[in-house]
Amino acid sequence: MSDYKGRALDLKNEITYADGAVISKILLQKKTGNLTLFSFAKGQGLSEHTSPFDAVAQVVEGEGAFIIDGELKKVKEGEMIIMPANIPHDVQAAEQPFKMLLTMIRSEQ
Repeated sequence: MSDYKGRALDLKNEITYADGAVISKILLQKKTGNLTLFSFAKGQGLSEHTSPFDAVAQVVEGEGAFIIDGELKKVKEGEMIIMPANIPHDVQAAEQPFKMLLTMIRSEQ
């Protein structure tokens, strides 16, 4: 992991797409939380799971399909969504590839 502190990041160009894959790149990792950049090729995603902490997904390119507690939410470039702790969710690039910045906050309060 490179040190990204103290420099401007162009999130769209900080990560590439790979056919048939989901790529992740950790930008910041701390005990209190992480910032992770993801790219999803069309048709790829993360299967349903839960997390003990809230997570914020900010779409930086394209549009993602987020299914939270069985309900589909489409999130476009420039928008964000909060995935609540302990609620099942999954993330898909159903119709087009997309990139997102995930902020995981490790706190119960």
